[in-house]
Amino acid sequence: MASKAAARATGKRYLAAFRAAGAVEIAPDLLQPAEALLDLYGEDIRARAYVTADPLRGEIMLRPDFTVPVVQEHMANGAEPARYCYLGEVFRKQDHRGASRVSEYNQLGYEVFDRADPEAADAEVFALIAGALAPLGLNATIGDIGILSAAVEGLDTIPERKAALARHIWRPQRFHKLMARYAGLVPAPETRAAVLAGGRSDAPWIGMRAPAEMEDRIARLTRDAEAAPIATADVARLDALFALRCPAIEAPARLRALDLPAIEAATERLERRLSALDKRGVDLSALTFDASHGRTTMEYYDGFVFTLSAADPALPPVASGGRYDALTRVLGQGREIPAVGGVIRPGLVADLEGLA
Repeated sequence: MASKAAARATGKRYLAAFRAAGAVEIAPDLLQPAEALLDLYGEDIRARAYVTADPLRGEIMLRPDFTVPVVQEHMANGAEPARYCYLGEVFRKQDHRGASRVSEYNQLGYEVFDRADPEAADAEVFALIAGALAPLGLNATIGDIGILSAAVEGLDTIPERKAALARHIWRPQRFHKLMARYAGLVPAPETRAAVLAGGRSDAPWIGMRAPAEMEDRIARLTRDAEAAPIATADVARLDALFALRCPAIEAPARLRALDLPAIEAATERLERRLSALDKRGVDLSALTFDASHGRTTMEYYDGFVFTLSAADPALPPVASGGRYDALTRVLGQGREIPAVGGVIRPGLVADLEGLA
């Protein structure tokens, strides 16, 4: 494993290339307010981040990544368009499955905020990072969360079901269990049926939720129970979409063969992105498209996603990134801008360079 000094020296080499590409170096604080991260990811992030309390600032976290503070800084003070780069330590707790992985490591990144041509910006970020790492012979995979979101939005079902499925795109097991229930392939939980069949109760009101909130919840459950099942053919098409994996150059045709009209606009964006990648010299025949790519690890991305990985599956991705337009809306307090970025683990790069 590369030393901290070796990792940082490797990172500085790539940082210089990012600055040469027009990026401004930025250095967010090591301690970040926990509120924004908790609002974005919910309480689940406590299992992955180091959280502590400050008597004046309240809950704070050791920086789990750079993207959120970079977005906050840009939305508060940045000009447009803008390109940023950074290098510094991030901190992630590891569970028993990742016990061999380090909890503190350097992260190097490149971020683009540009309204002019989102697909060209996607290609810029990917081509810059993939080109810099080309000597390592990494495997490149791309996807597009926007295609999956469009497919869910196009389902013939009630809005509440679409919203629930959209929330769980990044949780595949929950998503497919919901799909099975909404299609009538498995019954609703018995406890839910009991609530809907039981009517009002004379029991005293307890708990933190107001009666109006619970009435609204029961009304939504009733609408769900009365809704028609999602068609079996639609479930099969979505299953085929989520399972699609092919050479990137074949992806648009394979997506259209699924007969999902709702994803046509997203497929056209993919075509423009592939064209932009080709113009930047990316070999599309060596690029894999995986429709489900990023579903378990890239929750704040809402469009293009990518990873560059070593041959050893036990290693984490050497580089990863994607588009996060929705994140700028959440953190922009009324403002938003298309944004895309990627990160490299320079310590892992140093390890792989040592093996070459």
